[in-house]
Amino acid sequence: MTHLVRAAALTHYADVARSAGLDPWRMLADAGLPRACLADPELRISGEAVRELLERSAERSGVEAFGLLMAEGRRISNLGALGLLSREEPTLRLALQSFQRFGRVHNEALRQRIEEAEGLAVVREDLLFDEGGPMRQATELVVAVALRTMRVFLGNDWRARRICFTHQRPVDLSVHRRVLGQTPAFSQDFNGVVCLSTELDTPITSADPVVAGYIRRQLQTVTRGNVRVSDEVRQMALVLLPQGRCTIEEVARHMGVHRRTLHRQLGGEGHSFAALLQALRENLAQGYVADRQRTLTEVSQLLGFADLSSFSRWYRRSFGEPAQQTRSAAPTAR
Repeated sequence: MTHLVRAAALTHYADVARSAGLDPWRMLADAGLPRACLADPELRISGEAVRELLERSAERSGVEAFGLLMAEGRRISNLGALGLLSREEPTLRLALQSFQRFGRVHNEALRQRIEEAEGLAVVREDLLFDEGGPMRQATELVVAVALRTMRVFLGNDWRARRICFTHQRPVDLSVHRRVLGQTPAFSQDFNGVVCLSTELDTPITSADPVVAGYIRRQLQTVTRGNVRVSDEVRQMALVLLPQGRCTIEEVARHMGVHRRTLHRQLGGEGHSFAALLQALRENLAQGYVADRQRTLTEVSQLLGFADLSSFSRWYRRSFGEPAQQTRSAAPTAR
């Protein structure tokens, strides 16, 4: 099933494409996207097609930070009803929790969550697509938008403790430093922004609980009953894989259901837990193995394998060749 996103996700695409020497209309046609998506931000379009469009645009133009350039100049109003709701919440924490709860209205493939420990908060941005393929451009775009949203309430001079990406570091970081306002860390275990937990409790001066309640009720009407069990399983698996605890029993426990119930619900959507886990591992493995800054032992741990030999056997069965051979053939980061 295709994940849908608001066409607002392509805000500034045409301008960035032209400046990079591309014909935006030809690129849209090649990705199977209608011209109207650049004129109507509320149009619902394929998230997979958007991901492919951004990756193909970066490849053809040679602009490695293509997605990041699209985030430059983004406003919170580009997020539609979600952006309006965030302005009416009493604190940044509640604003981000609204994104976590209603984010599917803007982007069905994006999962945002907050993890806190020892005084630090991690605002994670996970993209979950049914189809595999590179997600570097889309990932940098959504993390940059999240960062810009936080700065709306924390001030333009605010700096994150850390901005993290799971993909490799590019040679030229000038665009990253300009758009993000600081140098991010690459080859990390997650995509997202790290800040102080206390910063999440920053009050939002524009908050109006009456308006917030109205917008929230409208969003509840839109999202009620639209969450797929398979998407929840993928999101939980992303958390449990590096811990080596990604079993159907453990996922079911975290979701508050019995494993037989989860098995039945997944079957009703045409999925199985084993197939979802396999597809998720394959998708993650392609990026991890190509990243020479990670040892294969580290990759095996991130994918939830007990040891390197177990990972090596799985990789050969899944991809038809040893992981080291794939890594040797992968191009180095530009």
